[in-house]
Amino acid sequence: MVSNGKRLRELIAAPQILVLPGAWDGLSAILIAQAGFQGVYVTGGGIARSTGVPDIGLITLNEQVARIKMVCEAVTVPVLADADTGYGNAINLMRAVREMEAVGAAGVHIEDQVTPKRCGHYEGKEVVDRREFVKKIEAACHARRDDDFVIIARTDARAGLGLEEAIARGQACREAGADVIFIEAPQTVDEIKQIAETIDAPLLLNMVTKGGKTPYVPTAELERLGYDIVIFASDVQRAAIFNMRRVLQELLTTGTGEFFPETVGFQEREGIINSDYYFQLQERYLRLD
Repeated sequence: MVSNGKRLRELIAAPQILVLPGAWDGLSAILIAQAGFQGVYVTGGGIARSTGVPDIGLITLNEQVARIKMVCEAVTVPVLADADTGYGNAINLMRAVREMEAVGAAGVHIEDQVTPKRCGHYEGKEVVDRREFVKKIEAACHARRDDDFVIIARTDARAGLGLEEAIARGQACREAGADVIFIEAPQTVDEIKQIAETIDAPLLLNMVTKGGKTPYVPTAELERLGYDIVIFASDVQRAAIFNMRRVLQELLTTGTGEFFPETVGFQEREGIINSDYYFQLQERYLRLD
């Protein structure tokens, strides 16, 4: 049986760029998979905001692992998980890697921010010493039980220390065993190109449309430049927020959502989560006559 990590590696190595929208729970993951995407990204920022708090390191390891488990159980495609900073030092990170691998994740990305971290597109980010981060990547690679489990090194150094340092960290992490390099929040198209030209490794880029620090570059162009993965961490959740607001306004002003056009029907919703399968299980195992 091919492991989840192996399946993700095959997608990363394929000629086509791997597009991973962000999920924060089982339903959002199911919708991503049903739309035809080959994998799912579990967004730490999305999980935080779904609980009503900003992405500033308030979510615990146990909370994160529970959501990752939920997503892995909901879909059959490989799942890439956000491991933030590893929830502490290198030893804490080793436990985080093992916990996330154990619940079915195919890989994780680990960042070099101080703990607690901040959203990659917030102001005021701080990063740990480069040597400390490299040691954490080494520890993460040592911790995985399956050698195919994908370790992605994410650096947020661009914001405070500049692109040159971010690239140097990416290169050092590649030498330390990272499978993919993720430089968060490059600020110009030229920087996006420079990363691709300079770092000899599979590359991931985070596209944050409408307000992020990174300029939008079409997926086909990122593929041409040499990027292997692009995540759209927040787009699905922000679209959900937009439409939830619309239907709530409709309910408030008219007293009913009956005539609101842009919702799925009752049966369509039940089909998305495969209710019939569970009803069949009930018939088979709960009926005693």
